[in-house]
Amino acid sequence: MLYSEDSRQEQEYYTAAPIFASRLSDEPLPKYKMKKESTDPQIVYQILKDELLDEGNARQNLATFCQTYMEPLAVRLLSECMEKNAIDKSEYPQTAEIENRCVNMIADLWNGPQGYIGTSTVGSSEACMLGGMAMKFRWRKEAEKAGIDIRKRKPNLVISSGYQICWEKFCVYWDIELRKVPMSPDHLSMDLDRMMEYVDEYTIGVVGILGITYTGKYDDIQGMDRLLEEYNRHAPCKVYIHVDAASGGMFAPFIQPELPWDFRLKNVISINTSGHKYGLVYPGIGWILWRGQEYLPQELVFKVSYLGGEMPTMAINFSRSASQIIGQYYNFMRYGFDGYKGIHEKTRDVALYISRGLEERGRFRIYNDGHNLPVVCWALKHESGQEWDLYDLADRLRMNG
Repeated sequence: MLYSEDSRQEQEYYTAAPIFASRLSDEPLPKYKMKKESTDPQIVYQILKDELLDEGNARQNLATFCQTYMEPLAVRLLSECMEKNAIDKSEYPQTAEIENRCVNMIADLWNGPQGYIGTSTVGSSEACMLGGMAMKFRWRKEAEKAGIDIRKRKPNLVISSGYQICWEKFCVYWDIELRKVPMSPDHLSMDLDRMMEYVDEYTIGVVGILGITYTGKYDDIQGMDRLLEEYNRHAPCKVYIHVDAASGGMFAPFIQPELPWDFRLKNVISINTSGHKYGLVYPGIGWILWRGQEYLPQELVFKVSYLGGEMPTMAINFSRSASQIIGQYYNFMRYGFDGYKGIHEKTRDVALYISRGLEERGRFRIYNDGHNLPVVCWALKHESGQEWDLYDLADRLRMNG
């Protein structure tokens, strides 16, 4: 091995103090008050790394939707961009350009019409909030034009009972009545036979879910579009669809391109997705697109003077790292359409393999075998007669990751 002045200095830095002979390694870690003195970075690194040893291994977590692996070069690129503030578009104009490129590529995947508009978010929850706010503001304006008394009662949002918790938060934060169309063993997604019972002139919109968190099933967005098209012919205030495609939005375009769920449907006005799920980026990154500027009320677009420039922003969050935006563009360039398709096909094959294995054991009833989203949903058969339940099984699975 060749040594130089630089390598000697590096070696001295890493061996400056024995980590497990340090004072920090022999005392409780601070919980309530910051300690007074500084500590060697290598000691802090090792102590904190050990502190996290008992946590689950993300790569072995079969219950997560979030991406748990990115290539080393992608991780390197993300780490080199962490200090960039995504909101400061005047300081980082190329980052803003890369964000726009991602929006354009996603719009192409979703068959976006001319005039679409979109933005990145910190995840699908923020994107859902933005989509919900846009529907509320648009409804309020249209309802006033139609002579509807908007103060008479709360506006409402219609969604299947398999919704993600962010929609409940949205309705609480913005004083909306959440109307839940019940799911049943016969309808593990939006029940089209009952959906219109929940829609009236105070409905700001209907949410279709492309990949229900609990089952992996898709709502029949095309069927929802057909029902609302008929309703809108005579309604004083038209009702449109927001598609919560947190999972399916970056999966269906590659695996089921023929499935009409996106902007091909007339009444779909906005769609959100998670880049950190099937977009294959580490958390957190989300995206939302509207089919046209008329569906994003201008009251929600702010002109912000920031660090020497003025820029429009529609996000709820403000300062955040640009690294995940860069990571999304890296993946788009790295994998291309064929790469995403290949990865998702393999993931679906694994889901189908697991589903077949469970079914062969005869104890389980399969509700979703992973042929849409690669999500396997099953229950114990009542007649199987074992002395354990699914909570026991989940506990055993957790022991292995």
